Amino acid sequence: MLIPIILLNYNSSEDCRKCIGFLKRQQGVELEIIIVDNCSQDEDREQIKLLCRKHDCTFIPAYENRGYNAGNNIGLRYAATHNYKYALIANPDMEFPQTDYIAKMVDAMEKRPNVVVCGSDIVGPEGIHQNPMERDGNWQSSVYWLFDMLKWKKSINNSMPTIRFCNSQYCYKVSGCCLLVRIDYMRSINYFDENVFLYTEEAILAKQIERDNKQMYYLAEARAIHRHIKSEKGDPIKHIRQWKKSRIYFIKYYSSDTCMGKQISIITMRLYVAIITIILRLKKR
Repeated sequence: MLIPIILLNYNSSEDCRKCIGFLKRQQGVELEIIIVDNCSQDEDREQIKLLCRKHDCTFIPAYENRGYNAGNNIGLRYAATHNYKYALIANPDMEFPQTDYIAKMVDAMEKRPNVVVCGSDIVGPEGIHQNPMERDGNWQSSVYWLFDMLKWKKSINNSMPTIRFCNSQYCYKVSGCCLLVRIDYMRSINYFDENVFLYTEEAILAKQIERDNKQMYYLAEARAIHRHIKSEKGDPIKHIRQWKKSRIYFIKYYSSDTCMGKQISIITMRLYVAIITIILRLKKR
């Protein structure tokens, strides 16, 4: 089976080079590696073009950087027009030491027709397992976040996965840094919601799958490494503000809370981000 791999590049040509090296060692499946360049700087974009020529990858330029979802949708729409059944979406800083990683993921999907998204065990640089992710909380959990920040109450909405990563299982949500999607389902929901630039894409997709009575699956037997280092990814204050904007969009349009509950969530979210921003500014001094 031929599987398209979608890498969204934004000034990450060196990460793409390393990722392609891992992908080229995959066995049991044929791959078409698709690199969507999300308006990188000229030098980086030229490096991506050279990589694509060298490794026979498909290069698709985006003419406007509209974020993670819109960029990946370019690759997904390409895959859909070429009648692919699945597509693996992966951040360029992913590593795949298992040479049968993609074959395992595809096999898991083939055995479960109602599964539209499959995620694997993903380990970060600190050794933390990033999948499966917890269900998104309601307005009450958003209040607990604020209480935990102020040390008034221990949060019950711990975002870190528990020991559950040891066992394969149907789950609510997996990380957006690497996941296998069923193309016909992504087409049915008009692909990723492009109203968010970055963040909450997992939460939105999880809610869509739940509403459509489809399933998401976590495959413990497949493991990848996510070499994401937060300190090297730009201004943290800018990121936290972008996260707030995306999270508020999710609350407004995907949360199952009442109108009052949504308002409480939005207010506590703004307070939470304001406190975090103050802390980050103090650390800069």
